[in-house]
Amino acid sequence: MREAGVDARKRRILQAIIEDYVLTALPVGSRTISRKYETSLSSATIRNEMSDLEEMGYLAQPHVSAGRVPSHKAYRLYVDGLLQNGFAVNDDAKGFFTSQIRQMEDVVTSAAHAIAELTHYTAVVMMPKQLEQRISCLQLVPMPRGAALLVIVTDTGAIRDTVIKVSDRLDSDALFAISRLLTERLAGRTLQEVQEMLGVYARMDGPDARVLEGIASLAAQMEKQSAQDTVIIGGSHNILSYPEYSDVEKARAFLTALEKKDQLTRLLSHHEAPFMVHIGGESGIPDMQDCAIVTAGYQVGKGHRGAIGVIGPARMPYLQVLSTLGAVSEALTELLGE
Repeated sequence: MREAGVDARKRRILQAIIEDYVLTALPVGSRTISRKYETSLSSATIRNEMSDLEEMGYLAQPHVSAGRVPSHKAYRLYVDGLLQNGFAVNDDAKGFFTSQIRQMEDVVTSAAHAIAELTHYTAVVMMPKQLEQRISCLQLVPMPRGAALLVIVTDTGAIRDTVIKVSDRLDSDALFAISRLLTERLAGRTLQEVQEMLGVYARMDGPDARVLEGIASLAAQMEKQSAQDTVIIGGSHNILSYPEYSDVEKARAFLTALEKKDQLTRLLSHHEAPFMVHIGGESGIPDMQDCAIVTAGYQVGKGHRGAIGVIGPARMPYLQVLSTLGAVSEALTELLGE
């Protein structure tokens, strides 16, 4: 928290006001600061400093006799200080997330619900476009009545399966041999390359022609799905627990913006720094002008990046939220790397 005209004492007082307002959602008075945070300063001295901060645009006074509340400018100064000075990752949050995520099949959906439970805010998780994901391995598992379960795994950790028809002449040993042979030939190839190669092979007569057609078809489906950004929302109604959204129309507008997802997708698609914090109108989403959106990036395989985040009132404990997202980002990167 450093800016021209904001000396060390003003920064301490502003930080105390922000942290108290985050906890209570009530305007903060000079006596509260003197009693709880700056015991060496008199109420009169604190009032003078608060008046200066108000003139500088960091505080607002809702009513003449009320205390002050932080402005979006104050939150921005506070958050910039956190990002500049660094913060510790919340190891407890990382452990909780890992234990939850490993119990469920859908990593993205599970991540959104785990983040919402950890933070008590609305969570967003975006899987990136993965146009260049490559085959790691494939497996054919025999099933009754001339069928087999086809499983494809890519370098991003994506796993897809489908049931395909196979020749009655292909027993379990033959399917295992085909799986091993195709893994050797296709490992490291992109989904597009796999389709092109198998398209040629499938035109050849043989007992494995239907296997090749099934693999090419599943690869095409995976490529189509990976060409789109996928945004999952968790804890969408958590925002209703906060007094800022007790107004029905305001809450309805927020939930409508969540349902559309397009604006959130654009915001998360341009995640460049390890952490990004959009306060108020900085997000460019009209129905979230009173919110803060805090996001963190994570790694998916080689060269693919996704983003996770939380949405809540501008009055949020930024240090705690950033620490939690940092922990989840690390855990998600490790899980998808496995």
